[in-house]
Amino acid sequence: MRKAGKRSILGVLIDVVDMNEAAEAVIQAARDKRPMSISALAVHGLMTGVVDREQKFRLNQFDLLVPDGQPVRWALNWLHRAGLSERVYGPRLTTRLCERAAADRLPVYFYGSTADVLQSLTSNLATQFPRLMIAGAEPSKFRQLSQIEKQDIAHRIAESGAAIVFVGLGCPRQEVFVYEFRDLLDMPVLAVGAAFPFIAGRVPQAPQWMQDAGLEWLFRCCAEPRRLWRRYLFLNPSYLFLIALQRLRLSQFSTKGERPRRELLFG
Repeated sequence: MRKAGKRSILGVLIDVVDMNEAAEAVIQAARDKRPMSISALAVHGLMTGVVDREQKFRLNQFDLLVPDGQPVRWALNWLHRAGLSERVYGPRLTTRLCERAAADRLPVYFYGSTADVLQSLTSNLATQFPRLMIAGAEPSKFRQLSQIEKQDIAHRIAESGAAIVFVGLGCPRQEVFVYEFRDLLDMPVLAVGAAFPFIAGRVPQAPQWMQDAGLEWLFRCCAEPRRLWRRYLFLNPSYLFLIALQRLRLSQFSTKGERPRRELLFG
């Protein structure tokens, strides 16, 4: 992996990595049975760290925050001359890692979403990668967990023999989950956003030209307007305005955050 390290986007520390570098880092940690916390961040995920100091603290403790959204990649290039030619798109990172895991015989585990989505997800991945070893798939409980449930989940994952865990709980719950489980699992744990329903074929993906143009948000908003319109109406203009302030050095964005006062235990 290149030595560029992390760069601040509005106080959230994003890694200057491309797809190959991110995948290699995760696979190496899986081989070494080493804990690693990873999230693929688009604008929404990044902005949760801007408006919530506790979430900023969580995000900035991650081992790897990759630029999932094109506007995040553009900001890295514009503000820090990162020179990234591609984003690290969560669904594509998931399939890339499953391909690598199948070749290296590294079992994978999926946590989150619903039982129906997980069934389609694992079926599609097994068809695409016949050698992929799926150690387990567990749906979300869609509520807060007790400490006993948290320990039980960590125990099930560890006992499954998994080498990589993919988490699909939606932002920001999935990042909270990864942060709170990172010290319980000796393996990479990745928050991969909408990868589960996309790969399962339950939610359509934007055409490639819209993805390349940074218009995936518009496609998703049209596909799920009642759920997403508020997110994009308020967050996208705010993001652009704040990026301009950082570029013009009219505002300073601290990376410190605030240590969470309690666990949230989303599951």
